[in-house]
Amino acid sequence: MTFLTLLLQAAPADYTQFLFPVAIAAVVYFFMIRPQQKRSADTKKFRQALAKGARVVTIGGLHGLVIELTEETVVVEVDRGVKLRFDRSAIAREVGTKAADAAL
Repeated sequence: MTFLTLLLQAAPADYTQFLFPVAIAAVVYFFMIRPQQKRSADTKKFRQALAKGARVVTIGGLHGLVIELTEETVVVEVDRGVKLRFDRSAIAREVGTKAADAAL
């Protein structure tokens, strides 16, 4: 037999050996890595788009109203006269705005 016929006969088995690891890598990327990157990008956009008057919750569960913003920090009023300064990364989510609360 020639080398070419031996190579052609062995080729399907060689490809199937590499197909499974490639498929596993694709599944891991599309179901684990890519969604995490999207969540991270969305969170970064949210934190950059914070504005005064937004009602927010910190990662520690503290609810308050944003009253002052700098590039790195956020001042949140948690009660009348009680103001706390947080890093922007400590803001977990927005629960509403002052305008939306006034409409209710």
